[in-house]
Amino acid sequence: MSPTLTNRLQPGTEAPEFTLKDAQGRETSLADYRGKNVIVYFYPKAATPGCTTEACDFRDSLSSLQGKGYEVIGISPDAPEALAGFTGDFSLTFPLLSDPDHAVALVYGAWGEKLVKGEIVEGIVRSTVVVDPEGKVTLAQYQVQADGHVAELKEALGL
Repeated sequence: MSPTLTNRLQPGTEAPEFTLKDAQGRETSLADYRGKNVIVYFYPKAATPGCTTEACDFRDSLSSLQGKGYEVIGISPDAPEALAGFTGDFSLTFPLLSDPDHAVALVYGAWGEKLVKGEIVEGIVRSTVVVDPEGKVTLAQYQVQADGHVAELKEALGL
């Protein structure tokens, strides 16, 4: 069975803590967001078409999400240098974090088998987990589509 199926987070459970480096090499932790709602989304690779669509959608929706009390963090296996380029190239205004050994993706259920160009490979399964101010999971979505995901997420959150 794929890790994604066994490690999926459920609403009401404690969100696993993490500390990862951002695009500038600074450490960012989930604990830094205690007291706020935070959308943690996992994406496969910076600057690829789907990941760019999703990141720009979060960028374009950030002020409305923040207005409703939600912060956004993106996580991928990319190195901080790649994240810095991605952030700069697309004027991304929320933190992107580097999870090079995919340890955080694994405990969040966002790492597992997926179908890519007709082949089963192991990697990031595009996923979004919403964490409440106390650190509990309020929503966990797996195998989401990049295009239209933010609108669907806002609807699921009643925003």
